[in-house]
Amino acid sequence: MATASKQLKLSALVALVVGSMIGGGIFSLPQNMAASASAGAILLGWAITAIGMLSLAFVFQTLANRKPELDAGVYAYAKAGFGDYMGFSSAWGYWISAWIGNVSYFVLLFSTLGYFFPLFGEGNTLPAVVGASLVLWGVHFLVLRGIQQAAFINLISTVAKIVPLLLFIVIAAVAFRLDVFTGDFWGRGNPDLGSVMQQVRNMMLVTVWVFIGIEGASVYSARAERRSDVGKATVIGFISVLALLVLVNVLSMGIMSQPELAGLKNPSMAGVLEEVVGRWGAVLISVGLVVSLAGALLSWTLLCAEILFAGARDNTMPRFLRKENANHVPANALWLSNGLIQLFLVITLFSASTYLNLLYLATSMILVPYFWSAAYALLLGMRGEGYEHATAERRKDLAIAAIATLYALWLVYAGGVQYLLLSALLYAPGAVFFAMAKHERGEPVFTAVEKLIFAAVLVGAAIAAYGLYDGFLSL
Repeated sequence: MATASKQLKLSALVALVVGSMIGGGIFSLPQNMAASASAGAILLGWAITAIGMLSLAFVFQTLANRKPELDAGVYAYAKAGFGDYMGFSSAWGYWISAWIGNVSYFVLLFSTLGYFFPLFGEGNTLPAVVGASLVLWGVHFLVLRGIQQAAFINLISTVAKIVPLLLFIVIAAVAFRLDVFTGDFWGRGNPDLGSVMQQVRNMMLVTVWVFIGIEGASVYSARAERRSDVGKATVIGFISVLALLVLVNVLSMGIMSQPELAGLKNPSMAGVLEEVVGRWGAVLISVGLVVSLAGALLSWTLLCAEILFAGARDNTMPRFLRKENANHVPANALWLSNGLIQLFLVITLFSASTYLNLLYLATSMILVPYFWSAAYALLLGMRGEGYEHATAERRKDLAIAAIATLYALWLVYAGGVQYLLLSALLYAPGAVFFAMAKHERGEPVFTAVEKLIFAAVLVGAAIAAYGLYDGFLSL
């Protein structure tokens, strides 16, 4: 990578983190959370999420500082700690999560536009798919013009989409009613919600979804103007987004009851604001969501290409993904990612896939990369690697890494068996790319341990494929 491409300042890195995390999730948060949890369980869930995700943010900050030579983020950490196949799998899973997330954004974008133009329906009609395809390739050619230019536009869109969120928070704070918020606080009046612990577990994939992108600065660390800015951008972005998410979620539950919120159409923030100020509130949120999704699509298009390029640069991915154009953009990686997004957009015409279906699948794919990053930080702390003459820092980082690792395991459990199996189905085909890269280097494809891991992935994939055919699993 040319030195000239290392131009991303702290503000641009923070915007990449915030822009990646604030997409469509926050605008649908009131309904998504109320559908599975009461106010009390939601507060507990956010407490767990704040601790777990803050630990992950600190893990990425620590790894950026302790291992500056690993400049590809989540992928590089898994490879350095646990071998080529785990590194490849993290890159593959992260990449699939990114582009499936983009498909879900397109569906939600045109579903929101359906509020103004009914022909777009729920975002999976023929006009919606045509419109989404035009936007997809418009973003594609914008990114081909250069990472720096696209990052600057993302900075502008991030600022623009924060405005309606802040306005919502101010209006909702004024309209907040404590009696509404505390009514049926633990959800005992709604047996369908289950126990408090079941409620907390059921909301976990939603909380992960709205925080995906926390590692965005780490992915771009090779392009940062100052390496130290990577960790700062991660923590600043996390704290900023956490405050917005909790305020939007909690304040909404003081305006409408849990059953009322659960019954809203997404983007549910529009329904909440309409309840307070009338139709113009719904229009404001819908416009804000369109702007927000445009920025998120740009951020994730950048990330899709960058993670494949980073893998190809050190020969874990096939060489053809290493090709850059004259603007230092990984062109082949971009074409492959957006080609698959286009394919899945067409598939939405013939399937029942909705925004939430795609959301949960994208979230499940990123759990493994998050786990290996946390586990690598834990491994470094246990070995004392990079902590010579820094005993106190080692103890602190070891404790944080342990919390992050436990949290990542909890997320895999909370996601459930269905999404674990579906993830295996998507991980399995990646072995073809892994084998291509190994063949190019003249190396055996798998070690003995990796053969066992891949065999387990194949078994999970086979069960998932049969489950989709038989109907006991669904997308």
